[in-house]
Parts: sequence; C-alpha cells; structure tokens
Amino acid sequence: MDRAPGLSVRLKLTLSYAGFVMLAGVLLLAAVWVFLNRVPHIGLILEPGYHFAVVRAFAPIAAVALAFLLVFGLAGGWFLAGRMLAPLTRITSATRLASTGSLSHRIRLPGREDEFRELADTFDMMLARLEAHVAEQRRFTANASHELRTPLAISKALLDVARTDPHHDTGRLVDRLHAVNTRAIDLTEALLLLSLAGQRSFTPEHVDLSLVAEEATETLLPLAEKHGVTIETDGDITPTTGSPTLLLQLTTNLVQNAIVHNLPEHGTVRVHTGVRPTSVVLSVENTGEQLTPQLVATLTEPFHRGTERVHTDQAGVGLGLAIVKTITQAHDGTLTLTPRSTGGLRITVELPV
Repeated sequence: MDRAPGLSVRLKLTLSYAGFVMLAGVLLLAAVWVFLNRVPHIGLILEPGYHFAVVRAFAPIAAVALAFLLVFGLAGGWFLAGRMLAPLTRITSATRLASTGSLSHRIRLPGREDEFRELADTFDMMLARLEAHVAEQRRFTANASHELRTPLAISKALLDVARTDPHHDTGRLVDRLHAVNTRAIDLTEALLLLSLAGQRSFTPEHVDLSLVAEEATETLLPLAEKHGVTIETDGDITPTTGSPTLLLQLTTNLVQNAIVHNLPEHGTVRVHTGVRPTSVVLSVENTGEQLTPQLVATLTEPFHRGTERVHTDQAGVGLGLAIVKTITQAHDGTLTLTPRSTGGLRITVELPV
C-alpha cells in the first residue's frame, strides 16, 4: 500500500518526551514565580521595585533552565525511544526477510517477558508453522506430481508396446490400461476431496457418528469378508455437527484402512463411538503386525505408505489417512494414532459434541 511519508515513531516519541519535560519545567517555574510574587512575606519589609527586581533576576535563570530542559528532553527522548524501539526494529527486519521468502530466520528476542517479546515469540512461532507448512506443501506437490506421472507413463509405455507389436494381446492391453486409468481417476478424486476438505467449504449439519459408522461398516462388509476380517461395532448415539458426506468419507477410510492392513486371516476390526463431556469419539482399531511409534507418526502424511503394511491388491493411492486428518481438522477435531501392544493400530477421532 502506498502511503504519504511521515515522521518516524522514534521522532514522535522523542518530541513527546521533550514536550512533556518542557511542560513540567514550565509548570515548575510558574509555581516558583507564583511563590515569589503571591505568597505573603511575613515579617519582611519589601522595598519599592521589589517585583521588578525579581523579574530581572528570575527571567534569565528561567530561560536557561528551559533551554537546558529542551536539550535534555530531546537528547534523552531520542535515546530512550531508540532503546524502547530496538526490539521493534529486529521484528521489522525479520518481517522483511520473511516477505522475501526466507522463513528460516528467527527473531529470538532476549530478555524477560513483555509486550515486544510476546510479539516476537508469536512471530517466531508463526514463521516456524509457515516454514513447516511450505515444506509440507512442497513435498505434497512433488509426491502428487510423481503419483500422477506414474499412471500416465505406464499408459504411454503400454501404447508404445501396442504400436510396435501389432500381434500383442489386445484384451490384456485393454485390461491393464483400464486398471491404470482407474488408479489415476481414484488419485485425482482423492486429491479433489483433500482440497475440498481443507477449504472447509461445507454447511455444518447435525450428524450422529454412530449412524455414520454403521453405514460405513455395512458398505465395507463385502471387502471384510474377502479379506477374512470380522467387524465389530458398538457404541452410543454420538451427536456432532459437520458435513455428513465428509464424515462418512472419514469413517469409510478408517474402516477400509483397518480391513486392508490387517492379519492375513482371522483379523478383527473394532469400531466404537462414544460421548465425552465436551466431545464425541470415533475409534477404529484393528489387529495386524507390530508397528513402531516412528512409523505410526508418518502414516497421515500424503502418499506415505508403510511397505510392510501394503497389500498389492488394495494398495490405495496413499491419501486415505491424509484425507482423514484433513477432514478432522476441518471439523475442529483431533486425530490420534496409537500402535497396539498386541499388533495393529488404534485410530481415534475426537470431534466437538
């Protein structure tokens, strides 16, 4: 924004300090003058011309005192204003660096807590979050580009083979192209859903999470039977507000993830809904392999897949839990992933009641 040039804050503070000192000096000299001229001098015999003599003696002293106060007020005000505004100068320099794209710089203002240090600490936290967000977005963009490029490259390779080999099995080629195209469509739809959930572009409605969980489990029963997994559902009525479509997608992703990443046979998925004093809880846990806390901490990152947890027939696009995390944040909730001591994973979504 273009603004007309004006006085600096330091100069304004300097003039304010000097003006205050001058005003205090004038009031003090006025009080002395009133005392010398208005207060009765008991027991004293004043000669004619006393008041004139007082004025002649007092005026030069008052002028020198005011001049000294003016110089002292300007010099002292300039120094004090500089000391007071020094933290603001450091904050301004860090802001300029951040505006150029340098997010690694921190103010780290020393000293005890005050308004400037609180502002500097808040700014440092904002820079840290921005730096982490930008790094995450860069990783996401690179991974998304790679994931989208892979099916296109495979399709191109298949078409090149068909062009150079006219005797190639056309039916097999069509089947492989269909599978690759389906994966590309699934990935694109997942990216769109992730973007829409992050924008919070929905009208909140009353939702019962227990009914949402029931609908998701009924839809995924065939998949569970295919993998030999038993689904157990229990819980109370869990009223909350949000997007029914997004919350159904969240629950479906959790249950599908629990089914796919389970034991090779006789696996179990438990879906539980409950009510707490200020929140409602959806919990999905499954049996499976032992997971380390380090691996679990990365599972919500986009396109992250634990290779030991991926089945070739249901590998997904690597956005299932990332979508769950985004939908949870869009509903002002919290997502917690905890490895089970006996193997498998427990995922808890807590939303406002």
